[in-house]
Amino acid sequence: MKSQILFILLFSVSILGFAQNPIGMPDIVNYDNTNYSAGTHNWDIQQDRSGIIYFANDEGLLTFDGSRWKIYPLPNKTIVRSIKIGFDHKIYAGGQGDFGFFSPDINGKLFFTSLREKIPKIHRSFADIWNVQSIGNAIFFRAENNIFKWQDNKITVLGTKSKWLYMGMANNTIIAQDRDKGLLTLSGDNWLPLLTDPITSDFMVSSISQFGKDSILLSSFSHGLYIIKDGQMNPVKAASKISNISSALKIDDHSIAIATLYNGWYLMDTRGNVIYHLSKSSGLQNNSIISLFKDNNSNIWLGLADGISFVANNNAIKHINPAIFDNAAGHTAIIYNQTLYAGLSNGFYSLPLTGVADISTTQNNFAPVPNAYGQAWGTNIIDGKLLLSRHDGAFELTEKEIRPLSTAQGYWNFLSYKPINANKPIVLAGNYNGISILNDINNKLSLSGNIANFSESSRFVVTDGTNNVWVSHPYKGVYKVELQHMHTKSVTLYTDKKGLPSTFNNHIYKIKNRIIVGTEKGVYAYNAKKNSFELSRYFTPIFGKKYVRYLKEDTQGNIWFIEDKKLGVAQYNGKSYKLLYIPELNGKTLGGFEHIYCVDKNNVFVGAQKGFYHINYEKYLANAGRQQVRINLVKAFGKSDIALFGGYFGEVNEDAKQKDVPEVKHGWNSFHFEYSATINRNKENIFYSCYLEGFDEQWSALDKKTEKDYTNLPAGNYTFMVKTRDNLGNESPIASYEFDILPPWYQSIVAYVIYALMFLGIIYLVYKRQQKRIFNQQIAFQKEQEHIKYMHQLELDKSEKEIINLKNEKLELEIDTKNSELASNTMHLVQKADMMFKIKNELFKLKNELKDESQAADFNKIIKLLNAEEKSDDSWEQFSVHFDRVHVDFIKHLKDKFPSITPNELRLSAYLKMNLSTKEIATLMKISPRGVEIGRYRLRKKLNIASNVNLFEFFNAV
Repeated sequence: MKSQILFILLFSVSILGFAQNPIGMPDIVNYDNTNYSAGTHNWDIQQDRSGIIYFANDEGLLTFDGSRWKIYPLPNKTIVRSIKIGFDHKIYAGGQGDFGFFSPDINGKLFFTSLREKIPKIHRSFADIWNVQSIGNAIFFRAENNIFKWQDNKITVLGTKSKWLYMGMANNTIIAQDRDKGLLTLSGDNWLPLLTDPITSDFMVSSISQFGKDSILLSSFSHGLYIIKDGQMNPVKAASKISNISSALKIDDHSIAIATLYNGWYLMDTRGNVIYHLSKSSGLQNNSIISLFKDNNSNIWLGLADGISFVANNNAIKHINPAIFDNAAGHTAIIYNQTLYAGLSNGFYSLPLTGVADISTTQNNFAPVPNAYGQAWGTNIIDGKLLLSRHDGAFELTEKEIRPLSTAQGYWNFLSYKPINANKPIVLAGNYNGISILNDINNKLSLSGNIANFSESSRFVVTDGTNNVWVSHPYKGVYKVELQHMHTKSVTLYTDKKGLPSTFNNHIYKIKNRIIVGTEKGVYAYNAKKNSFELSRYFTPIFGKKYVRYLKEDTQGNIWFIEDKKLGVAQYNGKSYKLLYIPELNGKTLGGFEHIYCVDKNNVFVGAQKGFYHINYEKYLANAGRQQVRINLVKAFGKSDIALFGGYFGEVNEDAKQKDVPEVKHGWNSFHFEYSATINRNKENIFYSCYLEGFDEQWSALDKKTEKDYTNLPAGNYTFMVKTRDNLGNESPIASYEFDILPPWYQSIVAYVIYALMFLGIIYLVYKRQQKRIFNQQIAFQKEQEHIKYMHQLELDKSEKEIINLKNEKLELEIDTKNSELASNTMHLVQKADMMFKIKNELFKLKNELKDESQAADFNKIIKLLNAEEKSDDSWEQFSVHFDRVHVDFIKHLKDKFPSITPNELRLSAYLKMNLSTKEIATLMKISPRGVEIGRYRLRKKLNIASNVNLFEFFNAV
């Protein structure tokens, strides 16, 4: 009864266990309250089908998903004493003065619903609920004074006249301990005795669980362990020495786990033999265990008075580091004559074997090998002899003694070597200063000397069957020592100048009957034709260019190796190899002094920084189990954080899928996902890969991160998916979470309607604007056309004017020419008239001087002819015709315009148009200049020409 635990814890002291542990102890992972950020006491433990572990903690319901811890306090902030996953998949919890259930809200986050208001008011006052059990469709809560039955949405109170000390479940029925009536079983609403013989009044039950088909395992704080069958309670005598048992539980068909209040935890087989005992001295945080639980992988969770411990009970890897080793480093191990010998940095130890298949389960009876203290380096069995390599020399271990073979300081290893044409093999012993030669004389090995001309440290030594001994040095390279009749013929050093990638970190081995060298850049082999090293054609496809430090072949053909500080196995299937890493031991091997001892598929020993690790390889491969991953948290980020999902699609223990797809506003378009594998063994083996459908193009590379972030996702539908893969290649089912990111307000339907209207409006405005623009363009075009037409017309007009001007100029030129001709002709007429006048005067003078009348008559005739010529108008007629041609019918137009004009006035007008002088006109018209002026006056008057108008300009305008 847990109420008594508090009392016992206050006065408990630690005592020593009564049984010896096996050599191989399970790994223990301790979590204190600083790890899980909750109360110290953990009163009860449950696990759901997805693998989440639940703890009834001082500060509420504590959960662990394999990576992260969460605490869900009760509304009244009190202690959660007990929890149970019910028939309806809810997790029921009992606290102080309250009980109810945890169930996820709409976002998948657990919240508590109290059932206290369902209790009849008269029974609502109670203290702690110490036990919760589920049978059928009913849930039972135990307080000291009442047991409350929750069924069909109502609570029935099962009272007692004394006190209820315990309540459990087995054989599909509720079993309770009444302080006065003892152990009772519930039938309907009635209590019936469980046992034919009542228990004593001081008997306090601490746990009840199913043991067999019809049997019950019962533990007591002070009376040990019992099996109940057919109403009879029989003690488990092997556990009689275990006192203050807080809980007991059947782990499998072969073992029972027993938790105690002050002496840790025991694992016992069904025959009563203690398999091992874990306490503070062997790794637990403390010895006060309140609750005990077997998880889905048969590993053990312990709820402590101060913390939580996880025991990897079912793991295939066990740590061999008994107290006698004193945390010394493990350098070598070997089985000889049914005895396991372990060489450590502080000496050799031996362990008699009992023939069990898994040596790690052998009880810890390690004893130091006499006279073999100090640094141990190696062990070899040669010709039936066990040889020990130590810092203090070389030794042979016999049944009677440890016999020194050489007391020279520092031996690494031994190697059987048979020279060509030799009758029997010899033993080569690599040491700090070369290689010693040991001969078998009368079945006793004795030192006969060293290989000459070679004094390098020889930790890694192999032979190739052709009288060559190969030695690798960690920082000098690889030596080939060629022997002839055990005399050194030559010593050749191979470095980076002869094919090796470097002078440093070369380790030589003989694997698959091949001489190979593990280097920083892959496995190299010797090419005799080239007398140099090159990448091995056989091993490179297996290891590539990995930094292989150590190689060991087992009996199944597998090659165990250490890559840097990682342990792995090249698994051989008869045709090819597949690399398998064992990350549980990453960084735990002994760097620089690696050692692997392969016994069989159930027993592989690995030298460690503290002792050894034992690997049950067959169990390791079979223990892969079902991978399981879950998404625990989804948050959206924007101006603030929004928790979209708390880890549950349905009830706690329900295998539910996502039903509703949340729609997230665009302002919260950055997301944070948390996820984890819910198995708590071999966590080092689990790797995660994520994929965001709708965004990622492919699954992410495998890594160990348990969270993923995406920022500034565009609007759309997304599904986040995650899966796990272990080192064996097993994958989990995909866990997924779907969500929608809504478009921003400017991409919503309403926005699009507005955009459509705006677009139509813009189209209309653009249309109107374009229409106006076209109209304006048309007007502008018309104006431009008119302007062009106008300009064209101007050009035409200008051209015509220019043509006219040219014509006018031509005409003017012609007129000027004609005028010149007319003037010339006129002057000719004037001159003619002058000439005729002069001739006539001369004739008159000559006639007056003649005496002869007949000659005078002749002169008169001539004078008459000249007078007739002067009076003749033929010259004028010719002149007028020619003048009209030049001046475009000037005379004709003048006559038409002024019909009253006389011929003499016409002549005067023509001469004035020609701009002749008065004298010239007088000559032509045979009048005096005064007559010309009078003619002008009369002409001006007749033609109504103003006195201020120039006659020349007037006639030019006609």
